Amino acid sequence: MPTVKILQDEEVTDAAKAVFEDIRTTRNTDFVNNAWRAQARHPEMLKRNWEKAKQLMAPGELDAVTKELIYLTVSIMNNCEYCIHSHSHFAREKGLTEGQYNEMLDVIGLATEGNRMMTAMQVPVDDKFKAPKD
Repeated sequence: MPTVKILQDEEVTDAAKAVFEDIRTTRNTDFVNNAWRAQARHPEMLKRNWEKAKQLMAPGELDAVTKELIYLTVSIMNNCEYCIHSHSHFAREKGLTEGQYNEMLDVIGLATEGNRMMTAMQVPVDDKFKAPKD
């Protein structure tokens, strides 16, 4: 059950409507998902987060699928059901294959186990792996 009202188009301010229109235009869809609708209660936050997402999730040095995989991995580690489902969807829309998805899950499992072992054993970081000092 949501802790905030998920606003429909007729319930949002003009500022939030403008962001919704940009979401629709940018994504070439009529659909505005519940994550943005929940944030529409606070139009300044909605705009700030949409602008940040639009900028950071656009292809850059990392391609769009890689960015979605990173977002998806963090969402899995943080147990965010909404983000797991939505970013799995977005990754598949951008070309993620089932083989790539399964491989990502394998790497998450390996990293989780490795992180816990290194933490439990308090293994010191090799000097070679440390960032160079200025």
